[in-house]
Amino acid sequence: MIAALKSDEIVNKVGGRFKLTALIQKRLLELMDGARPLVECNDRMTNMEIVVQEILEDKIAIDYEASGLRSPGA
Repeated sequence: MIAALKSDEIVNKVGGRFKLTALIQKRLLELMDGARPLVECNDRMTNMEIVVQEILEDKIAIDYEASGLRSPGA
């Protein structure tokens, strides 16, 4: 699962490696504070694996409008 971070697919989905890192960090903190996973997961999955799967399944993304950032497609 962590190997997915090396693929361009996940980087392009978010718009770059720095944006990907920021999104992962924010979501990891939410999960550690008790947020529920948005994907099906088992007991052996780490929080990092859950976040990567959420991004790959388009369950989480950067809110470009609220953040004032330029979206990857713009």
